[in-house]
Amino acid sequence: MEITSETKIEKLVDEFPWMLEYLSNLAPHFKRLNDPAQREKMFKIATVEIASTAAGLTAEQFIENLQNEIAKRENDPTNDRKNVLKGIIRDLHRGVEMDILRKRFEDLVKDVSAQEIAEIEQSLIDEGLPESEVKRLCDVHIEVFKHALEEQGTPRPPAGHPIHTYMVENRATENILDEINKLLETISDNPSKEKIKKHKQELSTLVKKLSQIDKHYLRKENQLFPRLESYNVSGPTQVMWAIHDDVRDLLKTAGTQISEEDLQVAATLRSLDTTIRDMIYKEEHILFPLSLETFNDSDWLQVLEGEEEIGYSWIEPMVEWKPEKQPTEKSIVLDKVELDIGNLTPSQVNLLLKHLPVDVTFVGADDRVAYYSGGKERIFARSPGIIGRSVSRCHPPKSVQIVESIVQAFKDGSRDVAEFWLQLGDRFIYIRYFAVREDTGKYCGTLEVSQDITEIKKLEGEQRLLDWTQKVMKT
Repeated sequence: MEITSETKIEKLVDEFPWMLEYLSNLAPHFKRLNDPAQREKMFKIATVEIASTAAGLTAEQFIENLQNEIAKRENDPTNDRKNVLKGIIRDLHRGVEMDILRKRFEDLVKDVSAQEIAEIEQSLIDEGLPESEVKRLCDVHIEVFKHALEEQGTPRPPAGHPIHTYMVENRATENILDEINKLLETISDNPSKEKIKKHKQELSTLVKKLSQIDKHYLRKENQLFPRLESYNVSGPTQVMWAIHDDVRDLLKTAGTQISEEDLQVAATLRSLDTTIRDMIYKEEHILFPLSLETFNDSDWLQVLEGEEEIGYSWIEPMVEWKPEKQPTEKSIVLDKVELDIGNLTPSQVNLLLKHLPVDVTFVGADDRVAYYSGGKERIFARSPGIIGRSVSRCHPPKSVQIVESIVQAFKDGSRDVAEFWLQLGDRFIYIRYFAVREDTGKYCGTLEVSQDITEIKKLEGEQRLLDWTQKVMKT
């Protein structure tokens, strides 16, 4: 491609998708290209000559830098392959016909690994493509690469390994979906409220059983995803989390429709079937191979830690998986911690926090989870995998912006408290966020306190200490 001072930056980016990342690293001014709205404005006017001024170079120097970078990347077969794949995905987003793209893939790239797909999607997100867009067209991506992925087969980890457990759960999921589909065949033939009513109990039982898939997703979100993110792989995990939430919403809708004997339940259950089976495919052909390629035994130990705390869907590992590298024993610290008032041993601090009648999580000033209480008052699923994880990655994509706005308000001092309450099944949950500050006012982190106040709301009158003593003595 010939580059002149009048060449539009938009044309360069279309020709070389990696150009966004390159320019962003070249000069601070170009970081605006990572914002889709800013990028659109810049593309309307930005030529090589205008961009060279922003980079602090002459047009000739800027063109020379671009040509050298293009030559370097074109001589790297790995970059060339990634650019071809990235170009295919970009054209998918522009609406190019599937058959044309599939043919281009078969002609130019004969195989593709799960890791490459994850890297490409991650780089597209880094370049400004919203995660919601990647999620929307994720199925299309898979369709293009499906043949290559299937040729590689699915992982075969040893029994007891976290991935083995996930895959056993997937087979159980498919069995439940098959049972639901058999019922749907009966209902879908001339559907009526009478048929829904006749099979209401069976459908309700199966949907409740299927709802246990939430533990499968929670383990991914709290154990598997944080480890991937520690290797800077976050795009695919956020896309998957958004789909988990779609499944949760569909399950909730299906439960309501069955209860109300709504004829639309058949369509909801078919959508649920498609969404879950597609997720199984993405797990076994992309997420699991990617994780196995990326993690070492030490990583898998961290994934394994805390899985029992969250629980399993329908089954539990029958065999304990033991990696070659065994964990070392934790040292016991007996020194006391000096507090503003009094002092406690670390063991006493731990026990005190565990026995609080609330669910506590602390996020440090670096926006990473530093602690959560492991007591009986657990309301929302937590596991050791989230320690050290960015708080924005500990929430579903649709909630991230709200969480980030709360933390920002705490940091800039405009707020000290944020509170919410919601109905969770038959429980009423009260959630509060507190800004944690030093005496000087310096922000040190955010404390999340969640409490089941169902029984508290029912309290009336009073019960004094003497009343309680008399009640105990009577029993």
